[in-house]
Amino acid sequence: MTDPIDSLMAALARTGPGSSDFDLNPGTILPEGRRLRPAGVLVPVTLAHGAPRVILTKRSSALKHHPGQIAFPGGKQDEGDADVIAAALREAEEEIGLTRTLPQVLGTLPAHETVTAFTVTPVVAVVERTFDVRPEPGEVEEVFSVPLAHLMRPENYSVQSRRWRGQRRHYFTVPFGPYYIWGATARMLRGLAERMQQ
Repeated sequence: MTDPIDSLMAALARTGPGSSDFDLNPGTILPEGRRLRPAGVLVPVTLAHGAPRVILTKRSSALKHHPGQIAFPGGKQDEGDADVIAAALREAEEEIGLTRTLPQVLGTLPAHETVTAFTVTPVVAVVERTFDVRPEPGEVEEVFSVPLAHLMRPENYSVQSRRWRGQRRHYFTVPFGPYYIWGATARMLRGLAERMQQ
């Protein structure tokens, strides 16, 4: 049986292009002078319960932006952050109570550009011990995990669409049980899945 850390390290070592919310929507017209803001999200792979699982969050339905959506812990890089990795670790500690010294960072995936003008770097890390999950009130509604094996099978992904700001937008989905994982989160996971299959 292949060691999951070895598989992830090999996947992260492979080169390739980044991704974007426009991969499936090539006709998107972006505003002139658009400036991208750096952000980092943590892709925490927990080994504490046997088979590896990826920790995800369900955003609070009270939030102004992306309410109720499934997301990685993370956010924009602040002035006090050394880089996007530091931003991802800080946000994970704030959002779910994952002490920033606990994850073992394995590396990063190429950045993902969002329609909301962020360039998001996925930071893949292994969490070998259990921790006291503390969802940030008002920001995180739920913290849950999905088997890494489910997310690493490209056949579990599908392309769906909906109308957004008057246009039909297509996006990836990778549902799991009651959780509808879609959009940028699903696209970044699919990018990792593609590398794991190479």
